[in-house]
Amino acid sequence: MNEGPTDLSALSFEELVEELERLTRQMAAGDIGIEMVADLYEQAGRLHAEAAQRLETVRERIERLSSGPHPGSGPSRQPGLGPTGSQSAGPRPTEMRPRAPGAQEPRSGP
Repeated sequence: MNEGPTDLSALSFEELVEELERLTRQMAAGDIGIEMVADLYEQAGRLHAEAAQRLETVRERIERLSSGPHPGSGPSRQPGLGPTGSQSAGPRPTEMRPRAPGAQEPRSGP
């Protein structure tokens, strides 16, 4: 009986998924006894738990990276604000849009 990998931390996420797929195919084949199916089901549960934990860890990491301050970004990452949190002197997003040939400049004021 193939017990499968015992040290799941040594496997990459992709290898975990491949092993899960292999176990699923083996169980679905129907050419093994019920005891073997139960053993494979337990192995699949361990593989699934490890893969789910890794996905959660990566999700949290991506969330931190996308919402937290970025290295070298200075104190502020809000659009339109300079590094000190004050209004930047750069163009506004509406001023940066390309204009169609012959289009008029937008008017400012009433």
